[in-house]
Amino acid sequence: MEKTSVNIVNKGSCDYPTYETDGAAGMDIRANLIESITINPLERKLVPTGLYVEMPLGMECQVRPRSGLALKKGLTVLNSPGTIDSDYRGEIGVILINLSSEAVEITHNERIAQLVFASVVQVGFEIKTELSASERGAGGFGSTGLK
Repeated sequence: MEKTSVNIVNKGSCDYPTYETDGAAGMDIRANLIESITINPLERKLVPTGLYVEMPLGMECQVRPRSGLALKKGLTVLNSPGTIDSDYRGEIGVILINLSSEAVEITHNERIAQLVFASVVQVGFEIKTELSASERGAGGFGSTGLK
């Protein structure tokens, strides 16, 4: 697996993000809270992490849900995946939404999401009046059927 360095500042009191296993793609990040918060059913809240990152140009950081939090508590990242651009220097915040039927409490240092770092490509558009043909054509949602 390719490894790249990313600068990180932790202004909170939580642990730094870590990979939980050698094969993990995402690093768990934690809620940096003075006091616990409650997220009611269908409510969303921005949860601070105290983390700030600086990535090389050509990289992004995706904020993704944790499967355990989704299964056990019904919480997920609302704008999943959230994108942190390489030129952003603000605090990483996680927008959590409660999709369960019960209020859910988030406590300080609780793992709330994961960060996945990826390379990105910026494109330039070539303006055309039509596109080349393909086997799929304009077939959209479900057009390829079940295989």
